[in-house]
Amino acid sequence: MKLNTKKVALTAGVVWGGAMFVTTLLSVYTGGYASAFLNGIASIYPGYSISLSGSIVGLIYGFLDASIGVYIVVWIYKKLGK
Repeated sequence: MKLNTKKVALTAGVVWGGAMFVTTLLSVYTGGYASAFLNGIASIYPGYSISLSGSIVGLIYGFLDASIGVYIVVWIYKKLGK
């Protein structure tokens, strides 16, 4: 089975962006859920914070970060397989 680079990258982006969104919202509403993890993410993604608006920023950053990163990894994997 051949990997479709774009589909794998899109899937990773949706999963990581969605995870960032849900985790941030859980932290906002429960007061501290995964706060150590999210504070680490805040140091990587400029403009991200544990807030309602931060959940949207995390969604966008997470989608872009995972999509681009996984696209590169799958592209290299396919090149090495030839």
